[in-house]
Amino acid sequence: MKIKCLIIDDEPLAINVIKNYIEQIEDLELVNTFSNSIEGLNFLKNNTIDVIFLDINMPVLDGINFIKSLENPPLLIITSAYDQFAIETYELDVLDYLVKPIEFPRLMKAVNKINKRLNNTTKTPQENSKENPFIFVKIDKKKMKKIFLNEILVIESLKDYLKISTTSGKFIIHSTLSDFTGLLPERDFIRIHRSYTIAIDKIDAVEGNSIEIEGLRYVIGRSYIDEVKQKILNSSI
Repeated sequence: MKIKCLIIDDEPLAINVIKNYIEQIEDLELVNTFSNSIEGLNFLKNNTIDVIFLDINMPVLDGINFIKSLENPPLLIITSAYDQFAIETYELDVLDYLVKPIEFPRLMKAVNKINKRLNNTTKTPQENSKENPFIFVKIDKKKMKKIFLNEILVIESLKDYLKISTTSGKFIIHSTLSDFTGLLPERDFIRIHRSYTIAIDKIDAVEGNSIEIEGLRYVIGRSYIDEVKQKILNSSI
């Protein structure tokens, strides 16, 4: 079932940007857009929404007071040109705060938070333990690819791009290694070099300052070696 989204923003350009991003993510469904929060409130009286992408500075009723007026709010993602409201909105249990102009990778990070929150609140622990976590990555201008985390072997930095090697293929995406690594669970992945992040459970051998995965060796950076070896040791039975 798709995640139902609503956009409330008084800037048409901002609405179009987020709308375009949502249309590229197959897990999301944009139900409606509104240029003021009063219309959004009226819509919510008779419609169920999973997440709202919400601006702060709007006429009549601003985003903060809009949130306070909701009895049972859906998940909330703030989309604002200003960062000074971040602390106040987090106290209102906002899931994420995106500062305009919003880049696609940053919105994808918010989408992963949405998936995680909805999974945790709608599934029992037994169901979650059987879940196969995944992430969506943009592999060309129009296509989003679902990649299961347990299939990832190595993520390699290629300057402004990444090569993601998985058990089912290799994919090139536009992102930095730091940003992408930040989306992955720390217990399962570790950065071993300025150019590599690897899946811990895919390591076949560790020898000296290198790691072997599926017959290929990857050098552990000098500044990473102590942390990497300690984490690998702690992950062992």
